Amino acid sequence: MKLYRLPNLRAIATVVFVLITSLLSQSQTSQSRKRKIIIDQDAAGPAGTDQQAILLLIQSPQTEVLGITVVTGDAWLTEEVAHTLRMLEIIGRTDIPVLRGAEYPLVRTKEEAEQWEQRYGAVAWLGAWTPSRYHAPRELGAMPEGKPTTKASDEDAAHFLVRMVHKYPHEITIYEGGPMTNLALAISIDPEFPSLAKELVFMGASLSPQTDDPEFVDTPRREFNIWFDPEAAHIALRAPWKKIVCTTVDISVKTRMTNELIDKIKASNMPSAQYIGKYAHLRGSYNYLWDELASVAWLDPSLITKKEVRYMDVNLDRGAGYGDTLTWSEKDKPQREVQPVEVQVDLDTERFYKLFVDLLSAPTPQAKGSVP
Repeated sequence: MKLYRLPNLRAIATVVFVLITSLLSQSQTSQSRKRKIIIDQDAAGPAGTDQQAILLLIQSPQTEVLGITVVTGDAWLTEEVAHTLRMLEIIGRTDIPVLRGAEYPLVRTKEEAEQWEQRYGAVAWLGAWTPSRYHAPRELGAMPEGKPTTKASDEDAAHFLVRMVHKYPHEITIYEGGPMTNLALAISIDPEFPSLAKELVFMGASLSPQTDDPEFVDTPRREFNIWFDPEAAHIALRAPWKKIVCTTVDISVKTRMTNELIDKIKASNMPSAQYIGKYAHLRGSYNYLWDELASVAWLDPSLITKKEVRYMDVNLDRGAGYGDTLTWSEKDKPQREVQPVEVQVDLDTERFYKLFVDLLSAPTPQAKGSVP
């Protein structure tokens, strides 16, 4: 008759403790290595380029999204905040703070823009001011995904931006997907804000896009994010960032959202994929992946196959070119302070589409500090 020794329970407990400690340590190390980012976005929704760009950055396991600061642009601030809160509820990331930013541009007004159009011609896209979509600023508008039950932070966007770069100096990427009003306000509060950030990455500006899109054929230097608040863009682009990376109209028009991409994403049963599958749809004839390209190119810069350095500013003369993008080379730049901008020129389109689908089809990374 064989005698079997009972397992040493103390030894087993020790092994389990060591394994759990190791997992916790690995989780904390992984979190500490994540790339910190604040998303500043005119967050129209549901789905669409604004919300999809936010989702891509959240969905990446390499990022730590410190907050989403919202600004009026493609839609009014109030509805953008609601769409963002609801999207975070759907994907289970309500730990990410949402902060209300600027409701209006620094100088430009709706009435002034209408008078400007009467003199210089119609503007194809006016964002929150677009007549066919217009409603009062504090109204929600349509919320097909349902109203959120969570609330935005009590802190405002500009002070949050300043506070975060002081907390994590030279670690935070500022991602800008809309008008730069919040950035300009943060710079006004604290001129050190840009130099304390790691970099500015933004979707905006237009140089000479090769497209038959009527929005750009006659006005190739007009781009909505810059045009909507020219003074804010002027302040932000001349600030002393350590690095500025720009996704322009020129490269954005080389991409397209298609029903095929939507079908690939919604084949996944993950929350982000189901959100896209339910609310994403093609809008009009062109459907560029504007902000999504800026997001994915930051996550994986190697998909950009060509880039160049330009010095960039904004036309603030109140004539026909008000709000247009201005650029120069090193040899012909103005003597006044202008900053070098890394402008993306070309990309590996198929690789971009694959990353786009893979990220939106994947499980949503857990909140910081959570243990599997």
